[in-house]
Amino acid sequence: MEFLDENILRYAEKHSAPESDLLHKISRETHLSVLKPRMLSGHLQGRILSMISKMIQPDFILEIGTYTGYSALCLAEGLSDNGKLITLDINEELEDRVRGYFKESELNDKIDYRIGDAKKLIPTLTESFDLVFIDADKEGYSLYYDLVIDKMTKGGFILADNVLWSGKVLDSKPDKDTTAIIQFNKKVCEDSRVEHVLMPIRDGIMVLRKI
Repeated sequence: MEFLDENILRYAEKHSAPESDLLHKISRETHLSVLKPRMLSGHLQGRILSMISKMIQPDFILEIGTYTGYSALCLAEGLSDNGKLITLDINEELEDRVRGYFKESELNDKIDYRIGDAKKLIPTLTESFDLVFIDADKEGYSLYYDLVIDKMTKGGFILADNVLWSGKVLDSKPDKDTTAIIQFNKKVCEDSRVEHVLMPIRDGIMVLRKI
């Protein structure tokens, strides 16, 4: 998953703003107690998400895939004074843990955490989003994109995580998830409604701006 030399990554983290005590706690406890901790955004990517959000100062953020709440808290750091972040996840088993983390944060009142199938929940949302972060099941990426693009403000941004999929996007015989990511990346490149750049950060982040 890591494309940078580990020592370079540590250097980058050392020379980036530190994560908060709460974020450090979430990272530590996720790695100790939760399955698939690599799904966590982590220090460097978390600071990138925070910085992008602070640049945009969004009124509404949609996150598809909460996991243990790390990325939601990072994104929420950049919300406007009256802004709100809606984060969706299908995993009921993590709900109590995640709600507990959110309650420890001063940003709790800005976060609307919903459990359910994002494919069904997104069509019910009436907000216009300035920033969307897609980090859920890879087979659903293209559908999530289709569901949110018309709910984006003009000039709004979509961030899609894991678009390099541990380098598997270069495989000659890709598996199902890899094929879904390849198709998503191709879909983005062919969509005249957005401008985009694929950033080789951690596992790859596709940054899209709605024209």
